[in-house]
Order: sequence, then structure tokens, then C-alpha cells
Amino acid sequence: MVIQKNMSPKAIVGIWEQTGKVFEKFRVPLNEEKLEDLLSPEHLASILFELNHLVGSSKGTCIEGG
Repeated sequence: MVIQKNMSPKAIVGIWEQTGKVFEKFRVPLNEEKLEDLLSPEHLASILFELNHLVGSSKGTCIEGG
């Protein structure tokens, strides 16, 4: 599974606990809003890259549907 912009920080940390430190670094609240609604496009790209790198996920490791 790839972490995507339509996911909330709360849901992401619920699945991958280790991502909490990335949200702290970027000062993103752990709430139920979508990342795309919380962050500017520039910050969104950076945080998505870091989150997916941390959990070892990429489009290459993801299969469609989960």
C-alpha cells in the first residue's frame, strides 16, 4: 500500500506507527483531515515521499486495490 494524499495523518499513524515522527517534523496535526487539505502542494510532495520511504512503499511495490 502506498501512502496517498487523500489519507489522513490519524489513519496513517494508525497503520504505520513509525510515521508519527514525520508528522512531528513537518508539524502536521494528527487529525482526520486529508493530507491534501492540510498541506501546500510543495509540502505535500515532500511529506508523501518521506512517509513512503520510511514505510518502504512505492508505486513499484504496490498492487492495484491494496
